[in-house]
Amino acid sequence: LVAALALFINGRWRYDVIALAALLFLALTGVIPHDQAFMGFGHPAVITVAGVLVVSRGLNNGGVVGVLARVLGRVSDGAPSLIGVLSLTTALLSAFMNNIGALALVMPVGVRLARKHGHSPSILLMPLAFGSLLGGLLTVVGTPPNIIIATFRETTGRAAFSTFDFTPVGFGIMVVGMAFIVLGGWRLIPQREGRGKRTDFFEIQDYITEVRILEESDLVGLRLRDLAELPQINVVILMIIRDQQRIPNPPNNEQFQAGDLLVLETDPNDLKDFIELMKVELVGEDHV
Repeated sequence: LVAALALFINGRWRYDVIALAALLFLALTGVIPHDQAFMGFGHPAVITVAGVLVVSRGLNNGGVVGVLARVLGRVSDGAPSLIGVLSLTTALLSAFMNNIGALALVMPVGVRLARKHGHSPSILLMPLAFGSLLGGLLTVVGTPPNIIIATFRETTGRAAFSTFDFTPVGFGIMVVGMAFIVLGGWRLIPQREGRGKRTDFFEIQDYITEVRILEESDLVGLRLRDLAELPQINVVILMIIRDQQRIPNPPNNEQFQAGDLLVLETDPNDLKDFIELMKVELVGEDHV
């Protein structure tokens, strides 16, 4: 166990590889009987966390990030209000889903708002992380340790904790923690100067994709410079293909027309928002 902990801290190997290697070592040395080595995979905590991860992925793929970005984009551009709303949203989500899943849903929204309002991303992203931890204290399914404690209590002959048995204590801790973060704790976070780019925050692989402008698209009649002024749009137009003619690096005064093929570069989440907001049709994509 000490060796496994040291490998976890080192971070050179993947966590799942270390965990399985530790399990295999304990089974081979007889510390765990061979017929009980994999019983942990059937533990209710494992099954619950796996189910929560599936729900989290479904919410992400279902466009929840885009909806959150549009709703939370109406918040005041002041740092305390942005931190408060984003952290509270993350906390409420993490009460009913995996903490990391909730953070993964709201983190792209925080990055977009940081770019939009000119804030350092660190003052938004670090409070999100703490918000997800605080929200996980509210319910049994909010964090794996709560699930383990609830099921262990049942093995002692008493009733297992229900979903909201943790709420009275967890809610008080969340309120105090959120108040500290919003009222002044965020000022202790080191900030980068200026507005960062997406690649400065974390590594996201972009895609080069083709979309077609439909007749009812809001892009019809707009110029490239108009698109650049929309804060909710984060794509780079590399080329316009019109009537078999290619217009690479189109000028800012180029006007979009129905039927145009746009070759653009963006990440998957921003591409989904662009398709929904501008009413364009996905033609194909080439991952780069």
